[in-house]
Amino acid sequence: MKIILLKDEKKLGKKGDIIEANDGYARNYILPQKIGVEANGKNLNDLKLQKANDDKIAAKQLQDAKELAEKLSTKKVTLAIKAGEGGKVFGAVSSKEIAAAAKEQCGLDIDKKKIQLGESIKMLGSYDVKIKLHPQVVGTLKVEVKEA
Repeated sequence: MKIILLKDEKKLGKKGDIIEANDGYARNYILPQKIGVEANGKNLNDLKLQKANDDKIAAKQLQDAKELAEKLSTKKVTLAIKAGEGGKVFGAVSSKEIAAAAKEQCGLDIDKKKIQLGESIKMLGSYDVKIKLHPQVVGTLKVEVKEA
């Protein structure tokens, strides 16, 4: 029996895959657990429509990420932090502080988990911080660390 998987299943496949399963296994496990549905004409058409819709959504997300990356390249965030002799910062600037400053100063809502700090910011100065907006798009935000 041909089955269209509705969710990822470790030994069967990924969501949207069409698999061949034994009739008993399909009737007694896959269909009752709502892991998949029988691959008939209506369900195949629904799958095609869903994949087309998913492609449109993915293209829109990619376009939005590219626009946000362009917007980020023109923005600059300033952080005021206590520093000691020689411009050494007490502690380090965290991605949480950068995200909060970006929201406050530029109105950009950036997830702190998407901010990629190559190395800790422990000195005063200007830095380019990479922000992963999409698997294919990485934006750059200028961060200036000044003494408070």
